[in-house]
Amino acid sequence: MHNPWGPGEGATAATATRGAPHIWPVGALCLAIGDALQARFGAVAVEGEISSLTQAGSGHWYFTLKDAQGQLRCAMFRRAASLLGFTPREGERVVVQGRVGVYGARGDLQLVVEHMRRAGLGQLYEQFLRLKDALQQEGLFDTARKRTPVAVPRGVAVVTSPNAAALRDVISALRRRAPHVPVLLAPALVQGAGAPQSLCQALRTLYAQRRWPRQDGGVVEVDTILLVRGGGSMEDLWAFNDPALARLIVQSPVPVIAGVGHESDVTIADWCADVRAPTPTAAAELAAIPQAQALAACQQAHDRLAQAVDEPLQRHSQRLQQAARTLARPSLALLRHQSALASAAQRLQWQVQRQGQQHSQALHALAQRWQAGAQQRVLQEARALEQAALRLRMLDPQQVLERGYAILTTTTGQVVRDAAALQPGQTVQARLAQGQVALQVPKPRAVRRKTPPAQQGGLEL
Repeated sequence: MHNPWGPGEGATAATATRGAPHIWPVGALCLAIGDALQARFGAVAVEGEISSLTQAGSGHWYFTLKDAQGQLRCAMFRRAASLLGFTPREGERVVVQGRVGVYGARGDLQLVVEHMRRAGLGQLYEQFLRLKDALQQEGLFDTARKRTPVAVPRGVAVVTSPNAAALRDVISALRRRAPHVPVLLAPALVQGAGAPQSLCQALRTLYAQRRWPRQDGGVVEVDTILLVRGGGSMEDLWAFNDPALARLIVQSPVPVIAGVGHESDVTIADWCADVRAPTPTAAAELAAIPQAQALAACQQAHDRLAQAVDEPLQRHSQRLQQAARTLARPSLALLRHQSALASAAQRLQWQVQRQGQQHSQALHALAQRWQAGAQQRVLQEARALEQAALRLRMLDPQQVLERGYAILTTTTGQVVRDAAALQPGQTVQARLAQGQVALQVPKPRAVRRKTPPAQQGGLEL
């Protein structure tokens, strides 16, 4: 291998020729070893668990990748770290790609990481996506059915492991934020093969019994459920992707707040819950408003209630005082009533008089109009009667007789209109203007000379 630094300081030709070991500067040897490792291994992919993870202010990541057989220091510089689609976490299994080298400042073997992905993420993530699509088709993620947790719960149940740090975080947040809210633990496994069944059993127990006895003799009535767990890999959180657990969360009679893992972690339980919190502590903060805020709301409600009660009480009190003053001097009330009654009587009398005058005037006008109409009608009828009498007089037979005419009638009273209807010797009555006479139709005589036609048919007296 080429030595860029040349023979070590203090070496002589004599020692070199006698086969003495080559003396390396430390930095040169580290560099040479690094070159040899790169030439031997090139780019490598390594799987292991992240440990001793730190992030420098420059944006570089430094951690140790380990397994049961060994460990390897790793460095991931800012440029490569900025390309990651997730945030590495302590204890997470990952697969990294990079170059093996030696960090000369400490002489440590290290792996300069250029790419990183979660171990086993490919198949597990595909399974996660298929499960998500299937449950979404069932309507388990429908936002229309999701409820808002009550601001001041009567009791909060926490479903998690009794030994989990998440439980301590939740209790600490609730005691600080809402110490008046009682907390009930529903213990369950949160990791491993039996975790899904354990979580489902804890939820079923809470659904079946909403009221739980307290140590002080009281009762905890649960109206909010927290489903929480601390961070971990996808494998660690896989219990919260169980389809049976997802369907059971949707059936909860009270709102469910899910706080599983860190903010970047997403599980099926998060989508099924009524509210998704980024962390267990955030889930506790969403479960209840701060005590000071609750007390302020109670004070405002008290003030509104007091005002709603005081205003009618004051009105009734004023009316009662006025009534008391009236009862203290009843003569004053009697005088007021008498005065009001006299005023009303006077107004009534004036109104009656006014209406009487109006009616009298109306009747007088009506009588005048009727009288004028009646007089006009009488005059019209009188003129008509005079004309009828005149026509009647003109048709009176007596008037005709007065002009010298006579009316001939038979003895039976029939009027004679045709002389040819009379028989010789027949007696007729002649009615004159003054009285009547009997006449006899003359018998025909022997004709001695020719008689003028005008003398034929004459009457003999």
